[in-house]
Amino acid sequence: MEEDKIHVDLEDFSEEQFMESFMREIQSEEAVFIIGILVALALVILTIVFFGNFWGSSKARNAVLLLGLCDSGKTLLFTRLLLGKFVRTQTSITENSTTYKSKDDGGSSWTLIDVPGHESLRVQIVEKYKTVAQAIVFVVDSSIFQKEVRDVAEFLYSILTDNIVAKNVPTLVVACNKQDISMAKSAKLIQQQLEKELNTLRLTRSAALSSQDGAVGGSVYLGKKGKDFEFSQLPNRVEFIECSALGSKGEDGDADIHALENCLTKI
Repeated sequence: MEEDKIHVDLEDFSEEQFMESFMREIQSEEAVFIIGILVALALVILTIVFFGNFWGSSKARNAVLLLGLCDSGKTLLFTRLLLGKFVRTQTSITENSTTYKSKDDGGSSWTLIDVPGHESLRVQIVEKYKTVAQAIVFVVDSSIFQKEVRDVAEFLYSILTDNIVAKNVPTLVVACNKQDISMAKSAKLIQQQLEKELNTLRLTRSAALSSQDGAVGGSVYLGKKGKDFEFSQLPNRVEFIECSALGSKGEDGDADIHALENCLTKI
């Protein structure tokens, strides 16, 4: 009788152990299963976010901005690129935009946006379109560049030190326009003088920021610290080209914009 009792107790004990072990195993498998599902969901979400950002940014940044001071010839360049002929223009007070198809075999297309040159107008419009800029064509009046070099440099400095522009690194084409005029400066000279002026601006702006004990939000340091500024220091692809929206033969002739068209095919 005692042996039977002992036998029953041992059986009961073995069954309890088995059940406890079984429950622990089920709980462990459930935990692994749940963790696996959570990991899989996290990977799916991360993949969607990554490709969503990639595709979204590549589609969104599909604009070429024509920037520059008033009367630099932006709007005539705009019409020459689109129509291939002379159209009499006047100073723009709002942006002009349309689809532009490049001259290469691939026939890539972008939204070409002509931004007014007046400071009171351009600031808001640049702010509106800077996030979608795949390239910036900065137009300079080569014939009066010596008089406007400071204003040109200040405008260009504000663009290049903008944190969104610096992050997106759009292609920069400096179009030295009005080469049909005898007093026009060469692209090489304009580049050299702009580098000097931008370097001076960087020094004065940096000193002003230091005196204020901080940096103004939304701007980045131009070029490399400890070195005089050169356009080669920028992460952007930069090209200086010579062009003439009017052309050497005036209104009845063709524009000399082949160098600019070639630059646009590389974007």
